[in-house]
Amino acid sequence: MVIDSHCHLDRLDLEPYGGDLSKALQQARDRGVDRMLCVGIDMANAPQVIAIAEQHEDIFASVGIHPMDIGKGSYDLEQLHKWAMSPCVVAVGETGLDYFYSEDSAELQQRSFIEHLKLASKVNKPVIVHTRDAREDTLAIIKEHGDDSVGGVLHCFTESWEMAEQALEHNYYVSFSGIITFKNAAELREVAKRVPLDRLLVETDSPYLAPVPFRGKKNEPQYVIEVAKCLAELKGISYQQLAEATTENFYKLFKFAR
Repeated sequence: MVIDSHCHLDRLDLEPYGGDLSKALQQARDRGVDRMLCVGIDMANAPQVIAIAEQHEDIFASVGIHPMDIGKGSYDLEQLHKWAMSPCVVAVGETGLDYFYSEDSAELQQRSFIEHLKLASKVNKPVIVHTRDAREDTLAIIKEHGDDSVGGVLHCFTESWEMAEQALEHNYYVSFSGIITFKNAAELREVAKRVPLDRLLVETDSPYLAPVPFRGKKNEPQYVIEVAKCLAELKGISYQQLAEATTENFYKLFKFAR
């Protein structure tokens, strides 16, 4: 059994399932996906991801404001705090920095990221970090404002080994998505080889970034199997070993997941 540590169940393409989320979830379970973490991205979808988690024992939730949503509207830190205290919520985020698409809002992103890190420390839950084209600032903020006792995860990792190594020093895990299966991801696969087995997570980030051989299609939690198989091959271990290690890592990081 393997865990999809990052998916957006409220955004899945449910047309193949007649609009029924439960059927998509069952398809994942039937393929050996044991748990799923449904990740929040803004104030609007937080109630929905929480509701999905409350309705399914094998699904957890997170709440936060994605860096690309900063500036699109105000957000209520007090409300985020209330949501973060929900029993089914096991993490804060996703938050972080994205200068590739939204460099013009860098200052707002940084302020929000710091606020999320402080919230994570208050509620004693780890942070889910999105980072793109912002290596130095992401690490600087984690080092200055993060809480190593709660740690976090660099999700859908596409950065350098140097960045991963520094994050590991602050009790961060590194999560890989279907990107590692892409033909043009040779450098990222080399990074994945170097990340210690006890600090790895696997994810789909569905409905985005479907892995080979499903690239070009809408992604689903069931396809985390392909990510895990690729990582196992890179590590030179069995799929079962990889699945067991990443599952153990999930529960170490997300300690409120039960």
